[in-house]
Amino acid sequence: MAATDPCFSHADEHLAWLQSQARLPQGFRVGSTKVSFVSAETGKPAESTLTLISLDQPSPVSAGVFTRNAFPGAPVRIGRERLQAPLWSTIVINNKVSNVCAPEGEARSRALCAAVARQLGVDESAVVPCSTGVIGWRLPAAELINALPTAIASLQSATILPAAQGIVTTDLYPKIRRRDFSGGGSIVGIAKGAGMIEPNLATMLVYLLTDISIPREVLRQLLQESADDSFNCISVDSDESTSDTLLALSSQRVTGVSTETFAEALRGVCQELAEDVVRNGEGVRHVQRVRVCGAPSRELARGVGKAVVNSPLWKTALAGNDPNVGRLVAAVGKYLGRHHPDCPVEKTRIHLGDAEIFSGGQFTLDPVTEAQLKKLLEHTELYPAKPAADGITFVPPLRFPSHPRVVPITIDLGHGDAWVEVVGGDLTHEYITENADYRS
Repeated sequence: MAATDPCFSHADEHLAWLQSQARLPQGFRVGSTKVSFVSAETGKPAESTLTLISLDQPSPVSAGVFTRNAFPGAPVRIGRERLQAPLWSTIVINNKVSNVCAPEGEARSRALCAAVARQLGVDESAVVPCSTGVIGWRLPAAELINALPTAIASLQSATILPAAQGIVTTDLYPKIRRRDFSGGGSIVGIAKGAGMIEPNLATMLVYLLTDISIPREVLRQLLQESADDSFNCISVDSDESTSDTLLALSSQRVTGVSTETFAEALRGVCQELAEDVVRNGEGVRHVQRVRVCGAPSRELARGVGKAVVNSPLWKTALAGNDPNVGRLVAAVGKYLGRHHPDCPVEKTRIHLGDAEIFSGGQFTLDPVTEAQLKKLLEHTELYPAKPAADGITFVPPLRFPSHPRVVPITIDLGHGDAWVEVVGGDLTHEYITENADYRS
C-alpha cells in the first residue's frame, strides 16, 4: 500500500473504498458465477468461481507476462500461444483448480475457451484461459461450460469488483488499484495471490485493463518493465507458482495520453498491487520493504533484497517482534558470499527503521536501540498474535488492510549506483497452519 492510502477500521469500510476504485474503463464488461463440482482426485464436493473479463469489441492491444516455472499450467501454455493472436476478446478465469500437469489439462482449457468463443461470437484464439488453485487437480471443464450462460448473463460494464472477488483463493480480501488520467481514461488493475508467491515473470494472477489507446508493442514493453519493477521484486514464501500470469488489455477508446504518462501510471498500479499481494499474504503479520542501494548492479541489489525477505530465520524473528538483526546481516552475507564473493563488503551499512544497526563490519547496538527496534516491529504488525499458556494463540487475521505501515530496511553496499526495493512478509504459525491444511 502507498503511504497515502487510507486506513480501515473494518471490512465494510474497506469494501466501500474498493467500490470507489472499481469503475471499469470504457469498453469492458465483467461477470462471474459460482460452480459446484466433485474433485476427481478426492471424490469430495468443491466450489469454484467462474469469472469473465470481456471487451465490447475484440482488441489487438494486449500483453502478457507468465511464470518461468518449468512445469507451467495448461492455461499458461495456451496464454503464451495466444500472445500471437491478432485480437483478444475475453479472459476466462476459474479459481480452486490450477490445471497444472493434470490429465487432459490443455484439452479441457481449450474446450472451455471454445465454448466461451461460441457463446460470445468471437474467434477461439481471442479467448485466454487462466486458472488458480490446487495443483494437480483436473479442471472441471463440463461444469464450467454448463455455467457459462449464467456468467455471460451477469456481464456488466460498471465495476470490476466481481472479478476481483471471484479470482481469490486463500486471499483475505480483494485487491484493486487504479489511475485516472486528466483528459479522460483510466487504468484499473486487480490481483490475487497470498501464498506460493515469488513471481519470476513473469497461485498469482494480475489483470490490468485500460481504455487508453497505445500500440501493442509499446504496451508489451511497458508491461515487462513494470513487472520487473514490481511483481519481480516481491516474495511471500520464495515459492514460484506454476500459474503466475500478468495480462493487460486496452479497449483503445481514449486518445491523447502520452506514453510517458501512461508508463508512470502503469508502473504505479503494478507496484501498489504487488505490495497488496504481500500485505495480504498467507499468515503475514509484518510487511518488510528492503531498499538495497550502493550496488554495482541492479540484479545484485535484487538478489540481496530477496535473500533478506526470504530468510526463514529473519522472517520468524519479525513474526515474533524480535529484532534479531544478526539474522538480517547473516542473510546478506550468505547471498554475497555464495553469488558475488568478489563484491567488497567493508563499506556496507544497514539500517532498520531509523536506527543504524551495522557499519564498518560490526554491529552498532545498545539497549536503547534494541528497545527502539522492538517498538518498531510492534508498531508495524498488521494484527497481533496473543501469547497463551501453551504457546501462541492463533488470532484470526483481519480481512481488511488496517494500516499501510512497513518494516523499513536499508542496505547500502557502498560500491555502485544501482538500487532496488524488494517487499516481503514474515513467517508465522498461521502460514504453516494454512498450508498444512490447504486441501483438507
